[in-house]
Amino acid sequence: MEFNNLLEKIVQNGETHAKWLNTLSFMENAGARKISACEHPTKVDLIQLKHAAEEHRHAYYLKKQILKINPSICKNYENNELLAPVATRQYLHSLDIKACKYLQKAFQLTKEELKYAAYLFVTYAIEVRADELYPVYQEILTKTSSKIMVKSIILEEEGHLEEMINQLNEFSKNWETHAEIILNIEKELHEQWINAISEQVSKLRYA
Repeated sequence: MEFNNLLEKIVQNGETHAKWLNTLSFMENAGARKISACEHPTKVDLIQLKHAAEEHRHAYYLKKQILKINPSICKNYENNELLAPVATRQYLHSLDIKACKYLQKAFQLTKEELKYAAYLFVTYAIEVRADELYPVYQEILTKTSSKIMVKSIILEEEGHLEEMINQLNEFSKNWETHAEIILNIEKELHEQWINAISEQVSKLRYA
């Protein structure tokens, strides 16, 4: 199912829409936790703290949006409260593992250096994806006069992407060559995730 069509179908159904918001919230939370897990014991700069804080806030904001649909559902991140829970849980985790394998081979890094490189490249790939996903979602929300809004997230994700590019420029002169490979890994995992969601949504009966 084409992404726009998939989102249009998702927002038509209250419970499915709540699960979609919860799934995005889970992703933002997982991203925030990964950023924190990548921190060096002492060398933690302002940008890294800002990113972790903002991703956590996005997770909270998306979770809060669910209250506009139905306050009694999607209270946690249990499998039955997410769309395509297996693919959702694997997405970021697989991206992290595959990116680490590639970066280790490309740069021969120490454990701490690898953590930082993974933070840079994985976060960059996720921000590129967020820059595509959230505007499409907002467009559909606006078109359907939904009470849900993700405009504030779009602005912050754009800022994140800029900051990641600045950090990557400091990390390596030819970072773009390596980023291209990480983006291809992410693209494949993202397709698997969207396909799993499409499969679940296509089984729903709409009145």
